[in-house]
Amino acid sequence: QVHVVESGGGLVQAGGSLRLSCAVPGFSSRIYYVDWYRQPPGKERELVASIINGDRTDYAESVKDRFTISSGSAKNTWYLQMNSLKPEDTAIYYCKPTRLPWGQGTQVTVSS
Repeated sequence: QVHVVESGGGLVQAGGSLRLSCAVPGFSSRIYYVDWYRQPPGKERELVASIINGDRTDYAESVKDRFTISSGSAKNTWYLQMNSLKPEDTAIYYCKPTRLPWGQGTQVTVSS
């Protein structure tokens, strides 16, 4: 069974940075389309960033110029670099490779 594994979340002060990682261990096919989503407390899940074919990227307005999505050098690994974090970035962050199931997510908490 395929599992999506997110990591790298934690508690950080406003203005700080975190780098989230995503991997799909043991999945042999290369994945070309990956989204990062987040779900703030009590709110709906929202799309944060997307990467297509390893280089074409797109961002939600709320994170543009602060977050960077990228592909790792290892097959089927991706990152979300988050800078200048704000308390409103507090959420569970999920990596969603196309056609694969949701993972458990990783909690990001930004204190003011």
